[in-house]
Amino acid sequence: MSSQDQEKKNKERIEIEDANQEVRDSSEVQKPVHPWKLLKSLNRTQYITFIAAFLGWTLDAFDFFIVSFALPYIANEFNKKPSEIASSITVTLMLRPVGALIFGQLADRYGRKYPLMFDILLYSVVELASGFSPNFEVFIILRGIFGIAMGGEWGLGAALAMEVLPPEARILQQGYATGYLIAAVFYYIVIVNLGWRAMFWIGSFPAFIIILFRFFVPESPMWERQHANEKASGKNWWTEVKSVFTCHWIRIIHTVCLMACFNFISHGTQDLYPTFLKTQLHLSAGEITLTLVIANIGAIIGGTLFGFYSQYWGRRRAIVIAAFLAGCFLPLFVLPRNRWVLSFGAFMVYFFVQGAWGVVPAHLNELSPPDFRGTFPGLTYQLGNLIAASSSQIEASLGEKFPQNGEPDYGLTQAIFVACALVLLIFFVSIGKEAKGIDLSAETFHERETDVDPTGETQVGLSKEVQIEKAKADPLGVTQVDLSEVQAEKAKEVDPKEEALAIEKTHVDS
Repeated sequence: MSSQDQEKKNKERIEIEDANQEVRDSSEVQKPVHPWKLLKSLNRTQYITFIAAFLGWTLDAFDFFIVSFALPYIANEFNKKPSEIASSITVTLMLRPVGALIFGQLADRYGRKYPLMFDILLYSVVELASGFSPNFEVFIILRGIFGIAMGGEWGLGAALAMEVLPPEARILQQGYATGYLIAAVFYYIVIVNLGWRAMFWIGSFPAFIIILFRFFVPESPMWERQHANEKASGKNWWTEVKSVFTCHWIRIIHTVCLMACFNFISHGTQDLYPTFLKTQLHLSAGEITLTLVIANIGAIIGGTLFGFYSQYWGRRRAIVIAAFLAGCFLPLFVLPRNRWVLSFGAFMVYFFVQGAWGVVPAHLNELSPPDFRGTFPGLTYQLGNLIAASSSQIEASLGEKFPQNGEPDYGLTQAIFVACALVLLIFFVSIGKEAKGIDLSAETFHERETDVDPTGETQVGLSKEVQIEKAKADPLGVTQVDLSEVQAEKAKEVDPKEEALAIEKTHVDS
């Protein structure tokens, strides 16, 4: 081997060793950035997008949870059982995948901004009309239409926020828990004094303000670039859709099962809990409000902290920790009869349940193909919601079927139901993959991956942070294999002195 080739091989070996050392060093110095510094680092466009998404999810949750708080009052007026009124929640959740599909497709073809504005307008009008329902049949039809609109809002808002915000700030979206908290406050102020219909009327008007605010939210630059590339390349949109479902059907099924478990634990702890407090524990409106305000403060804090630190712990690890600890506090969530102990239990359960949920927006968007980010997160989330749609109805029916002291035992059925869902959640998270920190600005799906991992992890196009995590987690990964190849080549090389000695020995023998 010539000295030139020897120098070339040595240079390649040194470069690969340096690259491996850089990966190891980078993984060791990675430190969390304070959330306040993250917020201060956002530019004007990111601030507007952040606020718009936060307000949209807040109103979304507020309008949805109105039914949970008003359920006993609606049942009394329409002369129905609480479990029958809970069927309206089931219908709302069942039709959310329809909205996710319709508005997701519109967002992927025509942009995120205007389909999202139309979606908010639709569910605001339906919310207003719900307050004028003359009977239960009309009410449940309106809640079904509301479900379609609600299904579109989450996916579109999440896609827009995830594409505009930096990776570390993708988790600061706790609008859902904030909406539940506001609904609890309005329950005390409005329902007790003005009746349940006033809650729907009041809840519809803030949406019109949000629509005006959305005019100042710019279109997603990622979508604009993808759209321009599609026009230039003449790609067939429907062919790309079929490609995603053909190549990623295992990932889609896994994600739907994962989101079903997420929705079982959230709706299992939220939808029937106000009814449990009022009907089984006989708490006053003020006591119910205070308990749920405390619980949702825990939800906001937990969602923010777990979502934020999942950027450094990893998405799956954060979810598993939160789910396990939520299960540990379930007895305090339903068994105590001391209101302050019960409030502490509700705080902790909501802290960890929403802690797991705080990871979801970023996790789903990171796993989704870029060309279908308006559809994939919302559709898989809402299909999971479809599976979990009957959560509150199942809990209410079981509680009525197995009463305690002559009263429905909603508390015990909630605890058992949610415990089972948490076990399944940990299982599906454990067998899945993640793509934490992936570059959401990748223009096309093929730029991000060349080989399909059925559960969602990609090898090509991962951000440096993800590559660092992979190298740390798998010391025998790609970079190590490359190094071993160089070492193997080196083993084949012959030292010049040894080569000279071998030649001399050959001459002597001959």
